[in-house]
Amino acid sequence: MATLSSSTHYGSIAYSRSSLSSSSSSDGHHQRLGFSSSSSFQQRFLPAKVSLQSVRNSHQNVVLTQDGAVATKAIPVGNETPFKKLKDGLLSGTSSEESKDAAGFDINENESTVSITVVGASGDLAKKKIFPALFALYYEGCLPEHFTICGYARSKMTDAELRNMVSRTLTCRIDKRENCDEKMEQFLKRCFYHSGQYDSEENFADLDKKLKQHEGGRVSNRLFYLSIPPNIFIDAVKCASLSASSGNGWTRVIVEKPFGRDSESSAALTKSLKQYLAEEQIFRIDHYLGKELVENLSVLRFSNLIFEPLWSRQYIRNVQFIFSEDFGTEGRGGYFDNYGIIRDIMQNHLLQILALFAMETPVSLDAEDIRNEKVKVLRSMRPLQLEDVVVGQYKSHTKGGVTYPAYTDDNTVPKGSLTPTFAAAALFIDNARWDGVPFLMKAGKALHTKSAEIRVQFRHVPGNLYNRNFGTDLDRATNELVIRVQPDEAIYLKINNKVPGLGMRLDRSNLNLHYAARYSKEIPDAYERLLLDAVEGERRLFIRSDELDAAWSLFTPLLKELEEKKIIPEYYPYGSRGPVGAHYLAARYNVRWGDISLEQ
Repeated sequence: MATLSSSTHYGSIAYSRSSLSSSSSSDGHHQRLGFSSSSSFQQRFLPAKVSLQSVRNSHQNVVLTQDGAVATKAIPVGNETPFKKLKDGLLSGTSSEESKDAAGFDINENESTVSITVVGASGDLAKKKIFPALFALYYEGCLPEHFTICGYARSKMTDAELRNMVSRTLTCRIDKRENCDEKMEQFLKRCFYHSGQYDSEENFADLDKKLKQHEGGRVSNRLFYLSIPPNIFIDAVKCASLSASSGNGWTRVIVEKPFGRDSESSAALTKSLKQYLAEEQIFRIDHYLGKELVENLSVLRFSNLIFEPLWSRQYIRNVQFIFSEDFGTEGRGGYFDNYGIIRDIMQNHLLQILALFAMETPVSLDAEDIRNEKVKVLRSMRPLQLEDVVVGQYKSHTKGGVTYPAYTDDNTVPKGSLTPTFAAAALFIDNARWDGVPFLMKAGKALHTKSAEIRVQFRHVPGNLYNRNFGTDLDRATNELVIRVQPDEAIYLKINNKVPGLGMRLDRSNLNLHYAARYSKEIPDAYERLLLDAVEGERRLFIRSDELDAAWSLFTPLLKELEEKKIIPEYYPYGSRGPVGAHYLAARYNVRWGDISLEQ
């Protein structure tokens, strides 16, 4: 099989999205999209003539999924016989009712279609995130003209019931609010449901037949989103690979975290996936990489001359990655207790952001060039030591007459569980750029606020003439760059300046880019960006297998030591700022957590 172009530069993606224009047909059944002749979007979705004879029977090539689109071998336009046979076969096996279901699709071998199958469609993630993100992409004109969305789960459900379920989660939050109800109706007409077991090749073969009906003889590109527990990933991938992959286009699979519990289980999962998929077909999603401020991180650094020269041990004293939630497990304790805060947040979300922050300048914005640099960072990191980690667990607390439960009060959590709901760690990158700079991570549940931010604290000004104006607290004179990922996205730089007046009084003020005030357009949800990238074959924001291996090799020894020694977590009250031990950890490296200062 030949591979369709999927390694696209970031700049061309922006161009392809902006080049879309849309208009609704007069009957309101479907939306037509127009493409400029030079659009990279057109190049992705207009297929070459293909030969079904080039489809091989090996597992790796039967199902084409995820990262890279794998398609059949292109042949000259004049040779249409194999594809015509496929079209005739599809038409002969399609009833009149099925043809009605596929209304709005013209049978045209020169066109392509995208079928997006949400595996686990009845789950919370699908209802709250995936379907709304797909609707937002449709509303903005970012999906191709011909597409189908299919929900797949074990629950018995009709197409109408799926549409009713999905409609309850869709909102007209998008800034182009006109015709939202009409758009929603058009979108729901593209949504269908198929019930089946995740380990049944027969059920997936039936799904394949249904998808072919809606694909209408076009070149079919298929995206599977695995919104299911990790213990059934392999069964679903195997069945999709053998029974429901595209025969003449690409097939990709999006895999949700967790990607194992440690190095061994992660490697086993990757090995099993690669029995049926090529690495470039697997899209390991970390939704934090799709957040606007995380994606803006490299833009901020590499396109602004004032920052890149400062981005090293020479000027940066420490870097902090802080994640906090103001709620507990709330019924998800059974899942959470099997992983804990280190696996759930630190090993993936925060470590991925750290790698993006600390990487060297990539050769280009190509996905592989960026991921190569991230892997170098992860492999340069010093193994985590137990003394550089603090773990905690929230306990019951009464505030304002309201009693908040302890972690172990959750009925789904085993009594006496030692699973940490809070962790702080000091990490180091042993390379020329970052040698000796502490990278501090902190993540916790049931804390005083909900936030995610990156804090870059710069070194003191040597021989500062104004030190006496700040007294003994030199940290008050330190410049700090804060990137607030969520909520209320912002980037601000703390600087020292003179307070107006006749005296010489200094103050620390913020140079502030507040996104809500600066940009009227609403920030897209992370899942919107990542789903669009998966459709377009852009893998820059997805995790490669060697990245995953490097991340797990950093945390696995620590996790095993915590569990084998049964380290008792430090208890902290629900709604507090976390364990006191986290402050001692920071103080050991002469660091003060930036989110606890009087002026945050």
